[in-house]
Amino acid sequence: MDIVVLLIEWLNVLVLIISTILFLYFYVKSVSPAQLEKKIGEIAYPKCKTYRIIAGTFEGITVVNYILYVFFPLPLSLPLILPWDYLLSFIISFVILIPSVYLMIIGIRDAGAETLEPKKEHTLYSGIYEKVRHPQAIGEVFIWFPIALWLNSPFLVLYSFVWFPIFYIMCWAEERDLIIRYGQSYLDYRERVGFLIPNRKKD
Repeated sequence: MDIVVLLIEWLNVLVLIISTILFLYFYVKSVSPAQLEKKIGEIAYPKCKTYRIIAGTFEGITVVNYILYVFFPLPLSLPLILPWDYLLSFIISFVILIPSVYLMIIGIRDAGAETLEPKKEHTLYSGIYEKVRHPQAIGEVFIWFPIALWLNSPFLVLYSFVWFPIFYIMCWAEERDLIIRYGQSYLDYRERVGFLIPNRKKD
């Protein structure tokens, strides 16, 4: 029985890691329609929508893995629960969650249908995108920490740091494609608007 539990513990973490990698892989493909169009034509745009749905599926699987980890933690030297009162974790989680969700909602609103479905005719975004170039990514990357805090797991808090380089790579990949799609207008936009932190206004 102990061997079965151990197998489940390692299998869950293995699926977590693989799903994290596949999420990154398919999301990067989903934000590269202009590059793909050079190879297969305009069908690249609906194909990238499919890639984004697949990426979202793998992201959902990682959430399930987070939850399962509470019941099947690895036999590591880490403590099973965080070393402070759960109420503190709950408070910290909402301090992180509220601005993160706000950024995501505003970003989704201002990006419109492009949030899920890349469209060739779509113009450059406005609204929050005139302050920072990747508001949705900024919001989403921090949401993993509230999940880990709610689940009261030191391992999951540490694992959540993995999402920072992942979301950075995603943003970088998206910008490569946006330069192809919009050319000089996007390069001018990059000069004007900060990547992940708003640019300071010049006098």
